[in-house]
Amino acid sequence: MADDRNPFNFGDIALDAGFADRRQELAELTADIRNGQNVVVFAPRRYGKSSLVWRAAQSLVARPEVLVAQVDLMLTATKEQLAAALAKAIYEEIATPLFRVRERMTQVVSGLRIAPVVTVDPQTGELGFSFRAGHERADVDATLEALFELPARLAASRGKRVAIVFDEFQEILSLDPRLPSMMRSIFQTQPDVAHVYLGSKRSLMRRLFNDKNEPFWRSAKQVELGLIPADEFAPFLVERFEGTNRRLPAAIADGVLAWTGGHPYATQELAYALWDETPRGRAANGETLARALDAVLRSENAHFTLVWCCKRSRSSRPRASRPRSTATVTGCPAPRASPGLSRRSSRTRCFGRRRRAHT
Repeated sequence: MADDRNPFNFGDIALDAGFADRRQELAELTADIRNGQNVVVFAPRRYGKSSLVWRAAQSLVARPEVLVAQVDLMLTATKEQLAAALAKAIYEEIATPLFRVRERMTQVVSGLRIAPVVTVDPQTGELGFSFRAGHERADVDATLEALFELPARLAASRGKRVAIVFDEFQEILSLDPRLPSMMRSIFQTQPDVAHVYLGSKRSLMRRLFNDKNEPFWRSAKQVELGLIPADEFAPFLVERFEGTNRRLPAAIADGVLAWTGGHPYATQELAYALWDETPRGRAANGETLARALDAVLRSENAHFTLVWCCKRSRSSRPRASRPRSTATVTGCPAPRASPGLSRRSSRTRCFGRRRRAHT
């Protein structure tokens, strides 16, 4: 019996069957990580950077070929928090597969200048790491250096390959502008470790990796994610509908992509709403797509209001009256109408383009 849960996912990392295409990018990234190649991935937010990396990590860890640990720099406001995140990721994703229970903690903390505070979650048994504030800067830096060196050392002791993923890597500059120099001096001595850098602030990421005065200049293969082409995205949408006892005619799939432009988040969001509007055992049509568009726009009202207010505050041109539709706000024409889809809902125009511009 076909699963009757909505097969589309937006907002969270898309894994397994929920991951939409990007086959070429996925194959290349998987090979790069396997080969120890450093990679930097540029893309605006909601383009699927994290989903792409985790899909590659899934396939590598499942075999197992490479141990993969990830640190999200958006969650580390201080260098102490960065140290804690590194210690936790290394313990869980590298030390745990490589060492017996009694050895793991010793392998992670024995060489650190500052000893972490280790806690145990009473519900899950999961370990937490933290470093108290107030230590000398030199001690904090020495602790970070040891943690940056640790994955290569642990992997070499067991003949394994490892990868470290740094999400939102541009945030390293706000922690300490000297950190890139420290990291680069260590990472360039780790040819068997793949360092993967993800970033959504493209100007900062380009500065870090393309400015010859920066430590990371030309230190990694550069990959820039774009929109997913319609001829690759449409089969994914059709397959997901069919897997849950619903049909998505090719013309309606094309209509979805005409509205979203192949933006990963926007497409999954609209497809989610369209699936909800399509009864089990039936096919989506122009009317269900129109209702789905209305549902998405109602859900996104706060976001669009904020976008509109920001546009008004940045504009110096006088406005005689409020625009009649979002098409006049953005200056984009509505996409070609799908079969059976009325143009009466003009407020839904440029849905994907607006999201691309403001995510």
